[in-house]
This record gives sequence, structure tokens and C-alpha cells, in this order.
Amino acid sequence: MFQIRGVIVLIGYMRVSKSDGNQSLDLQQDALLSSGVDTKNHYEDKMNGRHDKRPGLEACLRAMRKGDTLVVWKLDRLGRNLNHSVKMVEKLTKQNIGLKILTGQGAAIDTTCPEGKLIFSIFAALSEFERDLIVERTRAGLVAARARGRKGGRP
Repeated sequence: MFQIRGVIVLIGYMRVSKSDGNQSLDLQQDALLSSGVDTKNHYEDKMNGRHDKRPGLEACLRAMRKGDTLVVWKLDRLGRNLNHSVKMVEKLTKQNIGLKILTGQGAAIDTTCPEGKLIFSIFAALSEFERDLIVERTRAGLVAARARGRKGGRP
């Protein structure tokens, strides 16, 4: 783990998709507490992850300092999609901030250790591959549409 200030601070982020009370943060909060994240370092949002502005996440990221570790129950609670999550982790890594994903499909991730860095690098490569495929399909679709006399874009 990173140790810049001598003390590793764990900061937790939680998110549920609905703010109407139908979903609870209890499961995520219990997981953060059992992983050692103090309740005063818990940040939360009750909104869909596709929103760019998430006040809880923004406050959480502002609270992070070099050497801290962001702890999240599952990767999908953090980013809008895999590409967004990869970019966020790259930003955290540049700031010397670790990321620990407690659970998820396949394995937990901890970028403060070599194995976690490897796993996340694989995710990053898959995300880049997915983005390239989308661009390729979009271009092919535009070529096919133009061949049929259709134009894309705004009138």
C-alpha cells in the first residue's frame, strides 16, 4: 500500500440508483465498515450512475490525498461504465491514490498491490478494445448509410 503521510486513510464511496427509499446503502456500508473504513470517511450518492454530477463522489474525490485508498463495494458503484471507471482509476493512480474494490464478478481488485494493478490493466485493455470496436462499427455503419444515399448528423 501507499504510505506518504505515514498513515493510510481509507475513504469509502457508496451509491444506490434510486433516491425514493426503495434501495438501501446498508449492504455497502456494512462492507465498508468491515474493511476498516471509518464512518466519518463514508461518502454516498442516491442517484443513477449515468449522471456526470454526483455530489457524494465529487466530495469523496476532493477528500482524497496522496497515499489514501478509495474503497468501493463493487466497481459498478464507482463509474458510469467500464471506460469511465478505467479513466477514474488512471486519474487516482496519477495522484498516488489506491483503489480497493471489495467484491464483484470474478475477483476483488486492489490497485495498491501488484496483482490488483495487473487485473485492472486487463480491464483497461478490454475497455479500450470495446471503445475501438464501437468506433469501427460506427464508421462501417456510416459508410453503409452513405452508400445508400443517407447522410448522418444534424440537418
